[in-house]
Amino acid sequence: MLVAKGLRKRYKQREVVKDFGLTLDAGEVVGLLGPNGAGKTTCFYMIVGLVAADAGSIVLDGQDITDDPMYTRAKQGVGYLPQEPSVFRKLTVADNLRLVLELRDDLDSAGRERELNSLLDELQLGHVSEQLGASLSGGERRRCEIARALAAKPRLILLDEPFAGVDPISVGEIQRIVTHLKQRGIGVLITDHNVRETLGICDRAYILAEGTVLAQGSPEAILDNADVRRVYLGDSFKL
Repeated sequence: MLVAKGLRKRYKQREVVKDFGLTLDAGEVVGLLGPNGAGKTTCFYMIVGLVAADAGSIVLDGQDITDDPMYTRAKQGVGYLPQEPSVFRKLTVADNLRLVLELRDDLDSAGRERELNSLLDELQLGHVSEQLGASLSGGERRRCEIARALAAKPRLILLDEPFAGVDPISVGEIQRIVTHLKQRGIGVLITDHNVRETLGICDRAYILAEGTVLAQGSPEAILDNADVRRVYLGDSFKL
């Protein structure tokens, strides 16, 4: 389980995050949402390791990772998919995955190839395995990025704006992949501006406003929260 407590962040005279906390368990999908300027991106980046917290703690399965750099968090099982395309455009899909599998000390050469083929099959990438990253569609690129993240055997995956810039068909595809990650026992944290798509696959969500948690709970509880509707969703929002 990932537990964040009392996180704070200040930029010059402005405190953008005030006493933020969340929990994320294995096999759970959690959303981190809120209006522009609420501090959700800063909170997300503190958990990822892109931004240092001024105060508070981040603990993964009892181990404090608050001050650990991103690469250390990755070794401990925290996967991260940025919003921007991260595939290596001049490498094939298979070689994108091999780059990560080469770092796995628990696999020999034959084991890496078995894992590669398993991931290609699992994410339905076999038919494009020898295509260059530059030639992939939006949905194929996202599947390749997720397969590459899975190659590192993560316990958690943090998704930054996974629905940004993809067509409706790809949105459904990404939702199915997130459900698959959950069934795999992987905890998933999502931050995205596409509220409907995110709440539609979350077990729980945290709504931020002015740097603090305004509400948390199931999607149904979030929709029924008067403060959330007043500050963020509006009265007419429906799933």
